[in-house]
Amino acid sequence: MKALPLDAARIAGQRLPAIRRITTADLTASLQRGLADFRRRPTHLVFLAAIYPLAGIAIALAATNANAFPILFPLVAGFALVGPVAALGFYEISRREERGEHPSWREAFAVPAGPARGAIGRVALALLALFALWLLSAQALFSLLAPPIAAPSYAAFLEALLATPAGWALLVLGHAVGFLFAAVAFSIGALSLPLILDRGYGAGEAMAASVAAVRANPLPMAVWAAMVAGLVMLGSLPLLVGLAVVLPVLGHATWHLYRRVMG
Repeated sequence: MKALPLDAARIAGQRLPAIRRITTADLTASLQRGLADFRRRPTHLVFLAAIYPLAGIAIALAATNANAFPILFPLVAGFALVGPVAALGFYEISRREERGEHPSWREAFAVPAGPARGAIGRVALALLALFALWLLSAQALFSLLAPPIAAPSYAAFLEALLATPAGWALLVLGHAVGFLFAAVAFSIGALSLPLILDRGYGAGEAMAASVAAVRANPLPMAVWAAMVAGLVMLGSLPLLVGLAVVLPVLGHATWHLYRRVMG
């Protein structure tokens, strides 16, 4: 891995970290280390990870009426935009394990209330704002196409979605808009929170460094984004319960990827 200088040496008076070039082999290694971290401390990690699927289930239960069918997928898919915030505890556990410490789930939960809470909160607000904008955009798209594909049940809605021109237009436009929101969220959130935890950076500097890392490693980071999306999708299939394993593994893996890119 080769270190690269950043074009902007300083932002808000704080020097940004050097960015290393990585390969897909680094992604595999990070994922393997993330799985190893999870295996070492599976009990309280599953407890932590339960927050994510339970929140997703709550979203699904809140959308059980027919009027909410079209927004259910954007809700669940958009929830992944704030995934880096949900994984904070796993970053912290991997960080402490790397230093030879033996962190508990209480210490992982304490991260948002620690010294870095201000910077963490600002990154979280940025990701939540993207989540809200995504939902508004999805609702606006559906409102434009709603009359031709309105349906009284999930099965009828899916049939209308896949069998009408309006449905296909909604699918294409929805995925295109969703991709843009996902790209922005991934760029600013991929490595910013691990950097804040590790070195005490401010939110702006950390998000700028995360964007710089993605720009310096476009192909590996695109593959990483696809891996994350694929694993989250697989974890979501059995009523989101699989996320109780997927989330901690990806959280730990993200920490190790951060160390390879900026460590």
